[in-house]
Amino acid sequence: MTVVAVAMSGGVDSSVAAALLLEKGYEVIGITMLLSEVGSSKAAADVAEKLGIPFHVIDMRDFFEKRVINYFLEEYVRGRTPNPCIACNRYLKFGTFIEKAAEYGADYVATGHYANIQYDEERKRHLLMRGKDEHKDQSYVLYNLTQDQLAKVIFPLGSYDKTWIRKKAKELGLTMAEGKESQEICFIPDNDYKGFIAGHVASQEMKPGVFLNIKGEVVGKHRGVQCYTVGQRKGLGLALGYPAYVVDIDVQNNTVTIGEEKDIYRKGLLAGENNFIAFDELQEPKKVQAKVRYGALAAAAEIYPQEKGMVKVVFEKPQRAITPGQAVVYYDKDLVLGGGIIERSLRD
Repeated sequence: MTVVAVAMSGGVDSSVAAALLLEKGYEVIGITMLLSEVGSSKAAADVAEKLGIPFHVIDMRDFFEKRVINYFLEEYVRGRTPNPCIACNRYLKFGTFIEKAAEYGADYVATGHYANIQYDEERKRHLLMRGKDEHKDQSYVLYNLTQDQLAKVIFPLGSYDKTWIRKKAKELGLTMAEGKESQEICFIPDNDYKGFIAGHVASQEMKPGVFLNIKGEVVGKHRGVQCYTVGQRKGLGLALGYPAYVVDIDVQNNTVTIGEEKDIYRKGLLAGENNFIAFDELQEPKKVQAKVRYGALAAAAEIYPQEKGMVKVVFEKPQRAITPGQAVVYYDKDLVLGGGIIERSLRD
């Protein structure tokens, strides 16, 4: 019998994922990755007991701190805005977790992500596809998966929408069926990321500086570039007579440039650390739909190969708040072509 290890958090998605695999005849093992003191494995253990499956806890706190938390902090120190979920997926959930699951005899691993995997006989490649539920689709945070990883992964929820999943959880008698959706960064209590950064970044790296307008004139003082992100409006503490937005962050000069909303739109970007799933590498320009953040709509664009594996993305229409450190993901309809990390935005 095929053995599947499910990464269980105790939430509705991973719990139903485990139940669906059982119904399909797989031998299922529940595993919780202990990532921080904020989380707890008890809820997942209770679900595993209810489903009648073996359950294990793997302490990955040290690895999580090195690969995800430290990355998160380092990016903010650089004046960038990271997506820690992407780093977690890359290094833990589909990296170390696959290796650890094999030690328990697992042939595959599964998670509660809303996405799909298909094998294309013609291309001889595993392909990553959007999930059926367009409001829950999580393919954006999975663009870093490699062919070896995709060959070992199952996404049981990809063909369902969230309403059905909640209904299924209720039928199974799982108490978290109507639980609130978690939108916070898992390792930051109360989602106070500014407080978290301030408590972990050396004071000499987080120092006050000045706000500049787009003409380069000083219009106020900021608390440290790590407190801001491109496109931010709230929490600036400025009264300029117009709604003010963060347009640019300059770590070297310790300045934050402020402008109006029209000033945060850009025509394109340069992306590094690209990973392609549908093919090995980008060899010629290609028309795509591209997303510049998890919650953004995919927009028509063309991608161009650059030196050293960089990719230039040019949008048909300017995009709002293209932010260094965030991921840009390239789609062809429901197919995830790949993605990379935004290095800088381009005006033209």
